[in-house]
Amino acid sequence: MNIRDFEYLVALDELRSFRKASERCHVTQPTLSGQLRKLEDYLGVLLVERTKRKVMLTPVGKEVVRRARLILQEVEQIEEISVSFKDPMQGKLRMGLIPTLGPYLLPFMIPAMVQEYPRLQLFLYEEQTHILLKKLSDAELDVIILALPVSSSGLSEIELFDEPFLLALPRGHELSIQDSVSLSDLSEERILLLEDGHCLRDQALEVCMMAGATENPEFQGTSLETLRHMVSAGMGVTLMPYYSVFPNSGSNPPMTYLQFDAPVPSRKIGLLFRESSQRREGFLSIANTIRSSLPDFTSI
Repeated sequence: MNIRDFEYLVALDELRSFRKASERCHVTQPTLSGQLRKLEDYLGVLLVERTKRKVMLTPVGKEVVRRARLILQEVEQIEEISVSFKDPMQGKLRMGLIPTLGPYLLPFMIPAMVQEYPRLQLFLYEEQTHILLKKLSDAELDVIILALPVSSSGLSEIELFDEPFLLALPRGHELSIQDSVSLSDLSEERILLLEDGHCLRDQALEVCMMAGATENPEFQGTSLETLRHMVSAGMGVTLMPYYSVFPNSGSNPPMTYLQFDAPVPSRKIGLLFRESSQRREGFLSIANTIRSSLPDFTSI
């Protein structure tokens, strides 16, 4: 047995395809299949059911995969220990971000991180919250940035900042003549929201409940950019996180953004990593770098 065999088996379990698993592991399909057969011969059990339609793991294969993941996580920790003793801010760092934050936070934080940590190889991944949490727990990611709170057993978190929400209105909306809005102003509105799976949807729903507003049931957006263009087209109003409407955030079709009167609805953004990680001090440093890279909250 060797570590690569475990990597092949875990990849096959996750992708259920010899072709996709071999592509992930950067080997040929015959190589991956052959190594797994050698592993089965060594253990004397069948790990994988091979059919023309699909690939499935046998019951013993599932148990071996579970333990293989633990072994791979320990190997990852050994690598982290060696890196942290030399320099915790060098080498590969796999960072995940939620889609409603990544495109808008990265233009600020990446230049600062490149300057601050020139020996760091940063790999970025964008996924919804539940996927990021699983990948972090499975050691497929080193650190993630998302909205708090989350279920974080075995994880440590660092609070980064509170990001206020703004109300996005189509031009000519009756509220657009105001300098700001209160939650009570939304009591008669039907709010455009993201589809299920986005944590921002749940946070926006909480604001709707406090304001007495309701969700527009006829549409759910796949991204903030979709919501932005729906508002611009006059199809309704929505809540937008502050940095997604900052002047440097990219697409900003014609519409009006209003700040909320106190108490201002917001979301808390945090950085999460495994409690067992040896790069804790590095993550604390990254958190400080991110905070210092961001512009202050001002009027849009």
